[in-house]
Amino acid sequence: MFLIVIGIIVIIAGFVIAKNDSPIRSYSGVIRIVGIVLLLIGLAFTSVVQIEPGQVGVQKLFGKVNNSYLESGLNVINPLVEVVTFDVRTQNYTMSAVHDEGDKTGDDAIRVLSADGLEVVVDLTVLYKVLPNEAPRILKEIGTDYRNTIVRPICRTKIRDNAVYYDAVALYSTKRDEFQARIFKTIEKDFKSRGLVLEQLLVRNITLPASVKTTIESKINAEQDAQKMTFVLQKERQEAERKRVEAQGIADYQKILSTGLSDKQLQYEMIKAISTSPNAKLIILDSKRNTPFILDAK
Repeated sequence: MFLIVIGIIVIIAGFVIAKNDSPIRSYSGVIRIVGIVLLLIGLAFTSVVQIEPGQVGVQKLFGKVNNSYLESGLNVINPLVEVVTFDVRTQNYTMSAVHDEGDKTGDDAIRVLSADGLEVVVDLTVLYKVLPNEAPRILKEIGTDYRNTIVRPICRTKIRDNAVYYDAVALYSTKRDEFQARIFKTIEKDFKSRGLVLEQLLVRNITLPASVKTTIESKINAEQDAQKMTFVLQKERQEAERKRVEAQGIADYQKILSTGLSDKQLQYEMIKAISTSPNAKLIILDSKRNTPFILDAK
């Protein structure tokens, strides 16, 4: 645009010089040619615009927005048109209680009230992107600051609206995934109606009040102690069962010995035990008394 203005000024100056009696009047034609060249160069530069990868351009002329959009690459446009670029790649918006972690400095977490009236702090990250064909409508209806105009307030409002259906402990534990899926659906619907696509919603952290955390920790410790005691009792029962089986086996063995062994078997077992002794012995059986005599060979 600068070259166009300079070219027009030079052309006008050439015509003015041509009408006046001045030493450079003879150069007025050259001056006009230079002005025309500058004007053409300026028009050439302003008629071509480069859109970077991952972006689209929206043309705006005297406050009127063109409904079409320019894709990435070189595009030929009206030199008077202003091109507003939109990033159509995946973007993220983080609201966190940790300082300097979110998009806004300081504690920017979302504080919500649960169904049981407790205040719960939620850290959230939203992944979204702009629909290319919706970029002209976003420029007309919302503007370029859609992050603070649409993304931030919708997310914070929908999380508060849906948190009231859950108890604080349920949000922290069993119902966390359900809560995340529920707010995803509601935010996705609102985003879509405004030209945005919600790709993913991440509930990064849920912080409960200190009193509730203490209660949960006490409950967990009690459950762990109960599980430990159950294990100890089970082990003792198994040990008692083992001893009972062992005692029954001994009793059965003694019963067999007292009722099932004959005198000859007892003699045989006795001789067998003595004969396997490392000391050499001589065993004599008395046929009358049926009693063995053991003589040491030494």
